[in-house]
Amino acid sequence: MTVAAGPASSDWRGEARATLALSLPIVFTNLSQMALALTETALLGHLGTEALAASMLAVSLYFALLAPGFGLALAAAPLQAQVRGAGRLPGGAGRGWVRRMRRATRAAFWAAGLALLPCWAVLWESAAVLRALGQDAALADLAQEYARAAMFGIPAFCGFIVLRGFLAAMERPAAAMWVSFAAVALNLPLAWALIFPAGLGVFGAGLAIALANTGMLVVTLVLIRRDRVFRRFRLLGRVWRPEVVRMREVLAVGLPIAASMLLEIGVFSAAALVMGWFGAAAVAAHAIAIQTASATFMVPMGIGQAATARVGLAAGAGDAEGAARAGWVAIALGAGFMAGMAVLLVTMSPGIAWLFLDRGDVHAAEVAALGAALLVVAGFFQLGDGIQVVAAGALRGLKDTRIPMMFAALGYWGIGLPFGLLVAHAGGLGPQGIWVGLGTGLAIVAGLMLRRWRIISRRASA
Repeated sequence: MTVAAGPASSDWRGEARATLALSLPIVFTNLSQMALALTETALLGHLGTEALAASMLAVSLYFALLAPGFGLALAAAPLQAQVRGAGRLPGGAGRGWVRRMRRATRAAFWAAGLALLPCWAVLWESAAVLRALGQDAALADLAQEYARAAMFGIPAFCGFIVLRGFLAAMERPAAAMWVSFAAVALNLPLAWALIFPAGLGVFGAGLAIALANTGMLVVTLVLIRRDRVFRRFRLLGRVWRPEVVRMREVLAVGLPIAASMLLEIGVFSAAALVMGWFGAAAVAAHAIAIQTASATFMVPMGIGQAATARVGLAAGAGDAEGAARAGWVAIALGAGFMAGMAVLLVTMSPGIAWLFLDRGDVHAAEVAALGAALLVVAGFFQLGDGIQVVAAGALRGLKDTRIPMMFAALGYWGIGLPFGLLVAHAGGLGPQGIWVGLGTGLAIVAGLMLRRWRIISRRASA
């Protein structure tokens, strides 16, 4: 995308303050979304090993199938940010931006909703899918109970993501954060009541997450409707009318985002399956490392989502220098945080691993040792992981998503996983080798994303 050069919107320090103010509520929203899943994991662990294993199978399939709708919902953010940025232009150039914002939001609702229809069909028959993937029949049937309940909350979740993009574009993301916090607080007693006293078990856990997602959408809509500034947008006005032209733009931006998400989710899912070749201890150690890395990843991911809004706002306003500055500031913030996390994981890996384990378990020492080793490897790729996700967010602000998708395919599947398998087996590194491969792939993607941002941000200023 070419953006006409314009006056800088703020200095570097001001941009850092604005990015932090926007990203912190988004980061906490991401962490609260993760907390919903962790809450149910803890409850189902008390229900029994089979219930916990079945829910993990269902959740893995759930998130893989969520990717198309989620990616298209995320595509709303750069479109909304650029529309608002254009609304800041003086004179007639900025007119009609409220209507364009409504149309962009409506198009994202439609695109995400249509993408979810085939996903629903697969989740409804998830037992057959899981059996075809070689999973135990009893666990597959139990996983289907969770999936059939949880799937009804997916449209609401994607709708919430679209509205979160709107709030970020309007630089008012705190509402989404408080709604997410409330959902976590209410999900714990609701899930407990449905799983245990109501006797719904795994189905109750899926129903609780569906109700939590639905509640987040409804409450966010109510808050937007009651806000004096936001109600004029009438975001649900004529929502039954598909915005065909805008929907094409959502698809053009969002489908590569969805594909990138599938590539990343898929490579870590494949790594989990490969870990099974090395035994149960390797799988448990991998779970420790991946959960820890996922938690630290939520912060740069939130910064990247803020970067999408900040870059999009500047680009829409024709401020090329401001767009470039917003991207570089966000990348620096993400890299700085992940550098700190790298030191923490490398130096504190044994203690972190034991947080996930019962010291009375006969296999705990073996799992802790391997988990600590994997956390050290994860520590070394924290910086690359942070840079790639923030750079991808900045590129989305300029609607650049296709080339980053290709980078993900090359880094994760073309290099990362094959190299991991090579050093795990031929190199004799075992489970650590898989993570060395994943880290290498992430580092390559980070380098490519950084180079892409440097080129495209300069091109935009030309």
